[in-house]
Amino acid sequence: MMAVASSATAAVNPRSGTQLPLRLIVRISVIAFMAVVIQESAISQVSIFGVNADITPLVVMSVGLLCGSMAGAITGFAVGLLVDLSLVQTLGVTSLLYIVIGYWSGRLLELRDPAHGLVPVALGAAATAVSGGGMALIQFLLGVDAPVSLLLVQQILLTVLVNTLIALPVYELVRRVLQRALPRDPRRRVRRAYTTGVLSPLHRPSERLGGTRRTSR
Repeated sequence: MMAVASSATAAVNPRSGTQLPLRLIVRISVIAFMAVVIQESAISQVSIFGVNADITPLVVMSVGLLCGSMAGAITGFAVGLLVDLSLVQTLGVTSLLYIVIGYWSGRLLELRDPAHGLVPVALGAAATAVSGGGMALIQFLLGVDAPVSLLLVQQILLTVLVNTLIALPVYELVRRVLQRALPRDPRRRVRRAYTTGVLSPLHRPSERLGGTRRTSR
């Protein structure tokens, strides 16, 4: 847990160029730890359609989509390391996949800043597919005795389906926990002002015309 916090202190907000607030780092660390504990102690014991849901890639995706690429990548590394330690498997395998998930989720935020409500659902499906397919590919490349068959493909697809159904609730839960600690984005304030009409270019000319008419009178 200390390693997670010390690594997270190096995370920088790519928009403002400043380090992430300490309270945000603490909340991300707690979310990462609790996600792994809940996954391995409770969720992994429940079978849905013959597979187990996996909230860990969804949590990493949510942090990246809310906090940016650096925070997402660091969270992915930490969560992946905790998963590998809890399952007593090759260290770094899950971390590698989760770094990719967290980083590119954050890059989507930084490049596009999507506002559609179904974006977490699509990203959750993609994150689960990368996690399941990437793990199978890495195990095959490492020579691990794991059967690669249509049954494995079916399990991955079912896991993607189950995680897609719970992606939005997981994202909303992470967002609620991190919301008060997230740094304010000036671009969102400007966009909000445009949507409310304060800075709308459609209103500016009318205001100027109205001002000239008042002065002419």
